[in-house]
Amino acid sequence: MKMTNQKSFVVSTPFLLLLLLTLTLEKASDAFQISYSNTISTTTTTTAITTKSSHKTFVTPLYAQGFGKKPTDQAPKQSMELPTNDDNNGNNHQDVASSSDPLASMSDERKANLFQALLRDLQIEGTPVLGCDANAVHTMSAALWTTMAEVSENDEASKVCLVMEDIPIGAMRAFVEDFTVLKTQERLMEYLPELSRLSVSLLGKGVGPALIVEAGPRTEQELVEKHERVAACGDGDTQHFDEGKCTMALKSFIDRIVVHEQACPYTKSIDIAAVGLEARGVPPGPVGYRFSDASDACAAVGVFWNCVCELLAKPQEEISTVMLSLPAVGPGTSGQSLSRFAAVVELISRNLCLFRGDDVFGLVHFHPAYDRMAIHPITKPAYGHLPPRSWLRAMLKMNGNEKEAQELSDEDLALSDYQRKAPFTAINILRVNQLNAASGAKSIVDLEVAEGVTEKASGITTYSRNAIRLANVGKEALQAGLEGDIAMMQS
Repeated sequence: MKMTNQKSFVVSTPFLLLLLLTLTLEKASDAFQISYSNTISTTTTTTAITTKSSHKTFVTPLYAQGFGKKPTDQAPKQSMELPTNDDNNGNNHQDVASSSDPLASMSDERKANLFQALLRDLQIEGTPVLGCDANAVHTMSAALWTTMAEVSENDEASKVCLVMEDIPIGAMRAFVEDFTVLKTQERLMEYLPELSRLSVSLLGKGVGPALIVEAGPRTEQELVEKHERVAACGDGDTQHFDEGKCTMALKSFIDRIVVHEQACPYTKSIDIAAVGLEARGVPPGPVGYRFSDASDACAAVGVFWNCVCELLAKPQEEISTVMLSLPAVGPGTSGQSLSRFAAVVELISRNLCLFRGDDVFGLVHFHPAYDRMAIHPITKPAYGHLPPRSWLRAMLKMNGNEKEAQELSDEDLALSDYQRKAPFTAINILRVNQLNAASGAKSIVDLEVAEGVTEKASGITTYSRNAIRLANVGKEALQAGLEGDIAMMQS
């Protein structure tokens, strides 16, 4: 972080800073930095942070640095949206006095003074205060989730302040509110237990551009959960996933299903994507295989955002798409493993969509026990997943496959899930312009999924073709192929 601002503080920090010094941000290092300078003495480590003038307006353009050109009505968006301090109706909350918001009537100078006082209080109590030069959605998210992962990994009570001066407080507030709501949703939290001890809040209720990430000490039950989660990935407290073997197994799956069975007509090899779309303005490029053996949900989300940073920082000719391997997320093929996978990838999808990142990227989720009938919601679209299985017959009919729609059994149609049955949890991160070029301008149609019930659907031709081909391959061959892929990573 550039040390060019007007006011600086030296913050005394406890042992947690030593943990934070290990932040693994290499892939996003060109996009953002968490700054600190440490002087080790016999008792303390010190961190220097700098805060900007109170007169700065914390607003980032929608087409912020790293997001390409300003989006137009004719082209897909190349950026994710950072909320400003305005609400959806364009009303600036800072200009509206409210008895329920003590900050509303404060002057900028008073807010700045209060912000500095709160930072001094954190210094006195020994809380690490980290300055981060993130200036857009992807860099903010990568920094925040990576910091949360470090806090989550620590079994003791811990607290960190993350200062992001170039991020509008409205964006921080949106994250805080969504994370708070998430923790009330029992359907997800049952399979994201490590999040229950975490809290994220605005410093001083938003008086300045800083977030507090805090965790209570792990309870005995939470320690058991962590031990079991890690133990499921290896022996005892040690995780055993070899990146080379996992990548080889994933490539085998892609070659077998995506290339050989033509699940994606524009993927002709395991190493090059977007082949045949040049006439539509999309050049082919290498597939980036990325890997993390983290089992913690926050760490998985942080790695995902680092991959997004990489995609936004490089042209398509250099990296077309990313296949992210997360073998420690929901390992195995049990129902519990599938539920854990579904919760983590829903968390990732939810966080991407929070700032309309689905206008920039598409996601495709994979798991060895993939079952569309176990993905919420069962009868409605779920971001990153196959269409509801109950839609397949309607899709076949719309695609002109009347015979198959009548003759294929429910068991035959269930084999469609094998296009998502990779040897472990994986996420394909795709650029939206590739999806738009591949599907065409009229890919979204009205599909009658039941008598009198019409839903918006896309990918009719691809999903229909895949359902027919996989049914013809048969369950025995498909399952044998999957087991062979799994064996590669375990050998």
